[in-house]
Amino acid sequence: MEVEDEDLWAPFLAYRPGDRRAERLRAHVQEDIKRGQRHLPRRATALSREEIVRAAIKVADSEGPEAISMRRIARELNAGTMSLYWHIASKEELLDLMVDSVAGEAKAPEPSGDWRQDLRAWACTIRAVLHRHQWAVNFMGGRPPTGPKAMGNLERSLGALDGLGLDKATAMTSVMAVGTYVLGAVLRELQELIGERHQADRFTGMSDAEKQAMLAQFTDRIRQSGRYPHMVAMISEGIDPDAADARDERFEFGLDCLLAGLAARIPAGQAGKPKQAP
Repeated sequence: MEVEDEDLWAPFLAYRPGDRRAERLRAHVQEDIKRGQRHLPRRATALSREEIVRAAIKVADSEGPEAISMRRIARELNAGTMSLYWHIASKEELLDLMVDSVAGEAKAPEPSGDWRQDLRAWACTIRAVLHRHQWAVNFMGGRPPTGPKAMGNLERSLGALDGLGLDKATAMTSVMAVGTYVLGAVLRELQELIGERHQADRFTGMSDAEKQAMLAQFTDRIRQSGRYPHMVAMISEGIDPDAADARDERFEFGLDCLLAGLAARIPAGQAGKPKQAP
């Protein structure tokens, strides 16, 4: 983590819940710091906040966020647990730093003068990052929404809308709409991936003929219920709403619709006019 980000992080901590045990441990560490750098454990001097956060994200990627603990991350780094407290005050702060680090990976581009291009690029970057860190989608719902890296993304995205005649509230809502769409789309895509894994497990050891028979039985039961005529019509036309090979196309379609809707909110003569880059 860059030095300026460490400085920027401090005001966000005021809004985070406290952890009494972590605060006691942190107090002991601070007392050691006051006594002089010579008391700093050797491994603690070798660690950095960025290294700790990277290790925690690696664990979450492979094992899920429930595997995160200060002890577990210390073991990953071959360090003592107390060494981590020289750099991060508590597990809760570590979790917040992880979320903000993921937001930093999904960095919004600097405004180019073409607002659609900028918001589209940002949306696609967020999607790619959330697929790399699949734990983050559901996990983010239980964490405070903003850190310095996330705030930087918001600042750049708002800058992409400069000069379009939007009031501040509409500009903010527009940027939030893009982020919300991506989160929802990725959540749906992850459900599709889980469905694919579930189906693969269900079909393990079955022949192609047996698989087709099972799918046909399912389709017949849906058709015979008489309750889902639109779905039956789609199935009859061979349309798979979860088809992996159309996943990118579905995402782009939704994004196009959203950006077209935002363009309709821009005063006449401004929607298709790129802002001159500085």
